[in-house]
Amino acid sequence: MAGGASLGRDFGRLWAAYAASAVGTRLAFDAFPLIAITVLHRGAAEVSALAALGAAVGAAAAIPLGPWMEARRKRPVMVAADLVRCTALLSVAAAYALGLLGFPHLLAAAVVVAASDIAFGAASGAFLKWLVRPGDLVTAQGRLESTNWTATVLGPPLGGGLIALLGPVATVMADAVSYVLSAAGLRSIRAEEPRPRKHPAGRPSRPDAGDLLAGWRHILAHPVLRPLFFHTVLVNGLIMAVAPLLAVLMLGPLGFPPWQYGLAFAVPCLGGLLGARLAGRLVTRFGRHRVLRTAGTLRALWSIGLAFVHPGVTGLLLVMAVECALITCTGVFNPVFAAQRLTLTAPDRVARVLTAWSVTGKISIAALTALWGLLAVVTGPRTAIALAGVLLLATPLLLPRREAREETEPAPAP
Repeated sequence: MAGGASLGRDFGRLWAAYAASAVGTRLAFDAFPLIAITVLHRGAAEVSALAALGAAVGAAAAIPLGPWMEARRKRPVMVAADLVRCTALLSVAAAYALGLLGFPHLLAAAVVVAASDIAFGAASGAFLKWLVRPGDLVTAQGRLESTNWTATVLGPPLGGGLIALLGPVATVMADAVSYVLSAAGLRSIRAEEPRPRKHPAGRPSRPDAGDLLAGWRHILAHPVLRPLFFHTVLVNGLIMAVAPLLAVLMLGPLGFPPWQYGLAFAVPCLGGLLGARLAGRLVTRFGRHRVLRTAGTLRALWSIGLAFVHPGVTGLLLVMAVECALITCTGVFNPVFAAQRLTLTAPDRVARVLTAWSVTGKISIAALTALWGLLAVVTGPRTAIALAGVLLLATPLLLPRREAREETEPAPAP
């Protein structure tokens, strides 16, 4: 559908709730590492551990949440995830105000926030599939994606100003407030979500040991979801793995000042906004499968250019051009991919599939980031960045080659 199509008031409320939390998250971008450095006076190893362990342990803790969510209405789960994240952030602010904040507390809060992020994402995907007509999924996902890129452009600079005025915990407080606003927006949705499907025996389904792997089993058994899974996990992992190395290279040997480094990654996010707004129109004209393959192929072509970054204005423009091309293609790909994933997953499996996907993605990013850090020690940052770019050139081979058919809800049990 066209980008201007109306998706109803309840989607508008969901969209507003998403916007509130997205802006808060971007305002607090890198807030925990900044607190660890400026308040707790921790070194690079501990700050890296905070980022890696927080995401990895939070992802592992979220694994049981997929089958647990499947047996429950999704909107209350989303509200609960918002309130849990708010509580974790407020605990950090309170401990800081009382002079009791320590590194273990910060790490525990990072784990809770990471696990709640996964739960919210899985529940919101399942809720969106129920709330929006199948033909409107690309449009809906495009609007959420454009909101994310807008917040990415505006959030970090505003967060930096907030920190300069009020101190390092100010953005944490702002993020906590954003989750309260998100929960309020979700509570205002009037559509009555149906109860989840029950077991043939008549009782609500309860997760068991086999349910913990049900999301992965479904993904790996599906002829279209399987290649999409490997493609997205590998592409996202390789893109994120080189981000710290590029920062080291640009801010160290190449001598870029921090404001230029920030500019190099903030301005190209406008390309993500443009791509997200175009996704629905492109699907209407060319079809979902063709757009998915084309955007997925194009976004893999650019990262190798980052290996040629050099000092001066031309080097800065090179990074901005590469990032702009990459992010624009990603802005098109992400909403189409997200809509395709929801379309190909039956309603009674969505939460488990999205949880498995998110858990794998976060753990893979943490592992590849650590691996590329070791590789950079051996070969140098520029060589490691180039190797990631070369590997990305092969990822379009993992894109599904066939058209996909929609998964329908299973027939009711007799």
